[in-house]
Amino acid sequence: MRARRLLGTTALALLVSATWSVLASAQPRRELRVGVSGLPATLEPGTALEGAVPLVARQVFDTLVAYREASTDVEGALAVQWTVSRDGLVWSFTLREGVRFHDGAPLSGAEVAASFERHLRPDPQGPPLPVWGALLRGTPGVVKEVRAADARTVQIVLVQPYAPLLTVLAHPGLAVARATLAADGSRRLVGTGPYRLAEVSAGRLVLDAFPQHWGGPPRAERIVFLEIGSDEHAEAEFDARALDVWFPPGPPRRGDGALSIPGLRVGYLAFQTEKEPFSRKKVRQAVATALDPAALAAVLERGAIPLQSFLPPGVWARREGSPVLGGTRAMAKKLLREGGWPPGFTPTLLVPSESGPPSLERLAEALQSLLAEVGMPVKIREESATAMRGTLQAGEHDLVLTEATVAGGDPHLLLFPLSTSEGASKGPRALNFSFYRNPRLDDVLIRASQLSFRPERLRLYQRAQGMLAEELPWIPLYVRLQWTVARPEVRGLRLHPTGFHRLATVGLDAGAQQ
Repeated sequence: MRARRLLGTTALALLVSATWSVLASAQPRRELRVGVSGLPATLEPGTALEGAVPLVARQVFDTLVAYREASTDVEGALAVQWTVSRDGLVWSFTLREGVRFHDGAPLSGAEVAASFERHLRPDPQGPPLPVWGALLRGTPGVVKEVRAADARTVQIVLVQPYAPLLTVLAHPGLAVARATLAADGSRRLVGTGPYRLAEVSAGRLVLDAFPQHWGGPPRAERIVFLEIGSDEHAEAEFDARALDVWFPPGPPRRGDGALSIPGLRVGYLAFQTEKEPFSRKKVRQAVATALDPAALAAVLERGAIPLQSFLPPGVWARREGSPVLGGTRAMAKKLLREGGWPPGFTPTLLVPSESGPPSLERLAEALQSLLAEVGMPVKIREESATAMRGTLQAGEHDLVLTEATVAGGDPHLLLFPLSTSEGASKGPRALNFSFYRNPRLDDVLIRASQLSFRPERLRLYQRAQGMLAEELPWIPLYVRLQWTVARPEVRGLRLHPTGFHRLATVGLDAGAQQ
């Protein structure tokens, strides 16, 4: 009899356990598992311009302004409005009411000023904070001081007008962070973002939702970031259902669930315009005419797409309209003749030896083939990144295939260094590798960097891109793609050109989970 009771009790326990297992499996999983490469051991927003650090920081810390969806134009975030003084030197930001840090402290002008003070006067014992210097022309760069005018107003005072300030303030590296002391006496940074840091360990970083976020509670209760070092590692994690989203550093091998968007890294061909015959505009125009975008797309494969403007899609102020590349062979040959291409001349195309994907070696071979078809033979020479930079800064090249990034999403940070006389002096500060000088273009780009009125900046950048399309000191060839791979049940994922994707809107569809 006792044995029967035991059997009955055991059967009941097994039935209850099975029932709870079924109920638990039917519940939607509220944890999002995200794979990245280069997961930080500590989370300091200002340490990286791109990669996993700003992606993770984007979820934990808020910025004064934020990038709009699919664009580098900005909208309010911690700041709801802003004004600038007539001389362009004082930017005043009115803070959103009711915002609190994850530790409960209220957001204030003093907290914002203290956050920026960390960049202006970094701790010599702490990690380097290169984002500020890269986006604001050094440390302290164009910023004289950041001060709290009152509890809801913070002012950024500049040493000279610098209109890109508004765009670059959306970069997660310039997020507002409150420095506090942890229980062990170490310093930790607290944000106001949709998620708060819960756990950091080797290869794993856990964020918990912050339901009191001013933008509303995030969709997933938890995000677990995992270090994923290769395609093979990612595929194994997907097959084991241990990964929901993966942000690979390049095009993934896995095709199912793969998505992409043009990013901010541009590949371009620069002429040494101080040398004949590349000082002649018609020769440069002939090269652009000879380059067939479809032929370039074939060798770029999944790493990048051809670029027909001087700014990539998604960057505000991009000039649409007349394509830069392409034309007929007859037109290219005619331009070469009119430009006085010297018979028997064979210039050298300089290419970095370490690249890919896309493979710049294959791209260079495609350029060589297309130019040979119109009567312009080219030799290819590969150099290491270090050696190539020295060659470029000395101006000892004919043509170069290289890359640059629209840092911070503002057109100034690509067009100005690549196109103006300021960067065209030989030596370690050279950035304009075409060594092209045009006082009219200089004037347009300098004014665009100083005028804070956005519509006027837009007009000036449109004009500058028109001038570049006519003069062609450098030719945009491609823009690299940002990639992700996501499981079918992932919902609400929208990629951003910067790579700083908003994950607060991302969740898992319960009906699709198994």
